[in-house]
Order: sequence, then structure tokens, then C-alpha cells
Amino acid sequence: MEELTKQKCSPSNQDAPTVTQEEIAHLKAQIPDWEIIELGGELRLERSYNFPNFQSALAFTNLVGNAAEQEGHHPALLTEYGKVTVTWWTHAISNLHKNDFIMAAKTDEIATEFASKK
Repeated sequence: MEELTKQKCSPSNQDAPTVTQEEIAHLKAQIPDWEIIELGGELRLERSYNFPNFQSALAFTNLVGNAAEQEGHHPALLTEYGKVTVTWWTHAISNLHKNDFIMAAKTDEIATEFASKK
């Protein structure tokens, strides 16, 4: 299977399939630092990243936002002093879709690249 960071998000709508438990197990193994949480009956992927200050956290937030725009798939982003929490889920289906795992992997890649430039 192709690495998640190399894949593109597919358009999703209310008829898009949610991932199965088997797919979740396989995809989650590729993003081990992410948590699967349930909020309001919806499964979501969530991870927090730490930074030395607000400016770095904001710069990272903007990079994730740019990637989200390019893929047409958008997260919830909570930017705080020294910390960014990213939450992915597919709003149209109120659940997890493969797109969420693709974007979680891309978010990790952004974080790695961002850290290497500091």
C-alpha cells in the first residue's frame, strides 16, 4: 500500500464510506502518535504538538492550514502558547474517512520538516 503522505484526499460527501475497524487498525499503525477520540458520538483523530513559543505554534498552524487548503480537507486547529492541537475527521459523514488518516500523516510530515528548519 502506498505511504499515506504520498496519497491525495478524495472528494467526500454524505455518501462517503467511513473506515472499517480493520481499516482503522491498518491506517492507525501508520500514524502511531495520533489518538482516536470520540466526541459527540463521532470518531476523530487528534494529536498535540509542542513548540517553544506562540510564534512557532502559529507558523505551524499556518502550514497545516495551507496543506488542508491544497487537499480540500480541513481540521480543527487549536493554537495556544507553545502548543497546537490538530483534530481530523470528516464533517460530511460525522466520522473517520481515509482522508483523515492521509492528512494526519501529512501533518506529522509538516511537523518533522518544521522541526528540522529550526
